[in-house]
Amino acid sequence: DKWHLDEVFIKINGELKYLWRAVDQNGNVLDILVQNRRNKAAARRFFRRLLKGIGAVPRVVVTDKLRSYSAAHREIMPSVEHRQSKYLNNRAENSHQPTRQRERAMKAFRSVGGAQRFLAAFSGISPHFRPHRHLMTAPDHRAEMTVRFAIWEQITGTAGLPATA
Repeated sequence: DKWHLDEVFIKINGELKYLWRAVDQNGNVLDILVQNRRNKAAARRFFRRLLKGIGAVPRVVVTDKLRSYSAAHREIMPSVEHRQSKYLNNRAENSHQPTRQRERAMKAFRSVGGAQRFLAAFSGISPHFRPHRHLMTAPDHRAEMTVRFAIWEQITGTAGLPATA
């Protein structure tokens, strides 16, 4: 229904790259793309990739005021409402925080391909372990996390294996 788009820069082997991210209205990451530039062609490539991957067109696209978004939006999705504001795009801005934390822990990314592969997987797995804590009581949060870890153990095939410390 509503997509929030944002880009941030990251350094890979000392080179500046741009991490483009699309998030839905619930904060779920739709797609991530690492690119060398943040111009109209890069925005157009990101829009096309999003439309191809999701297979649906949103009702509203929310971005910051980067002009590349407007130019690409007019070409790729002219019928979609485009809202530009630095305040409306907090959903996408906040979705970068776990990536930044992970990037610091890994001591930066080594290659563009490695960053793309890691971030594509990490963005799908990370929200599973980050429920909306501010909406839950402590007992509800503990119960939810117990369920989520049990699901994770079933998916990864580690259920029933002895835990190592």
